[in-house]
Amino acid sequence: MKIVNIFSPLIIFCKALWADIGQKRIIGTASNLTYSMLLAFVPILAVVFAIARGFGYSIYIEEWFKDSLASQPEAAETIIGFVNSYLKHTQKGAFLGIGLIFMLWTTLMLISNIESAFNDIWQVKRQRSIFRTITDYVALLFLIPIVIVISSGLSLLTAALNHQLKDIVVIGPLMSISIKLSPYLLLSVAFIALYVFMPNTKVKLKSAIIPGIIAGVSMQIFQSIYINSQIWISNYNAIYGSFAIIPFFLLWLQTSWIICLVGAELSYTRQNSEDFISTTTTEPSFASRCEASWRILQLINHRFRNGEKALTAEDIKQSLKISMRHINTLLYDLEQINLIAEITHDEKGDTARYLPAEALDNVTKEVLFEKLANIGNPLTFS
Repeated sequence: MKIVNIFSPLIIFCKALWADIGQKRIIGTASNLTYSMLLAFVPILAVVFAIARGFGYSIYIEEWFKDSLASQPEAAETIIGFVNSYLKHTQKGAFLGIGLIFMLWTTLMLISNIESAFNDIWQVKRQRSIFRTITDYVALLFLIPIVIVISSGLSLLTAALNHQLKDIVVIGPLMSISIKLSPYLLLSVAFIALYVFMPNTKVKLKSAIIPGIIAGVSMQIFQSIYINSQIWISNYNAIYGSFAIIPFFLLWLQTSWIICLVGAELSYTRQNSEDFISTTTTEPSFASRCEASWRILQLINHRFRNGEKALTAEDIKQSLKISMRHINTLLYDLEQINLIAEITHDEKGDTARYLPAEALDNVTKEVLFEKLANIGNPLTFS
């Protein structure tokens, strides 16, 4: 009985986590991202390869890519061939401008889809502005090859040091261990950075560390299993021939996205642990949502009429004792019916405040409820 009592909070949390994963359709989102990435995979690699070649780092990028697909060397060589052909044709004649535009467009669209997936997990209704989308994404594209080159250089350095110091009693084993752990560390750091940077909301670093480590370790374990399944893949090749690389490549992409998105969900649950379980196990009725919206409207109007500083979502949460997840959805719907307006700068993490969008003294409960009922999908939290 004591053992059950000890693990009951964990069981409740796991059930709530699984319910939230289902509500947010994370598995389906991973499938959508797999399809989007399949379409944009060659253009994205072309952008990364082109930037790397501009800095003279193309060899490192190719080696990194081949290592990433070590279990399917044929797929790696085929994709690199596509990338080189793509870059070759984008440098010729009329295809130059169209090819570059298509390459950048598909790349930006994929990153935008990834941001949308992360925003859905974080219950964020707005994506970055056009200006921030261009600046953030272009900066990300330039950083990717640089990070790959640095990580490759560190791997080569540690391998060289391990070769020279392997006979030293203490340092040699430590270097061997560090080389084995370095992929886990690099992937964990990459996921932590992704979980902090990608959602269009302020994500605390401490909320992303443990999920980033879990995702990084899980991804590396999956990679190891995938690479060690070479015999099984070889048997599959005997049946399907060169076509076998496609289903296994899709499997690799899909599983990778599932690991990534589940890690993002864990990051969300850590930052919103106060009310996570209660909001995923209970769903308020439409009447209670309307009542909560009315109370929010009264708070905002009262603060405005008294000439006080506009309320934030956190202020409203503390005043009404409603979960942040529901507060954000209610505020978004009140904006959709043009009763409140969000005041914020175009900077990630800047605290948004809310003011009346019109004179609210003549807005009754009945008018508010009617407006909310006429929203296409009224006050849906999933």
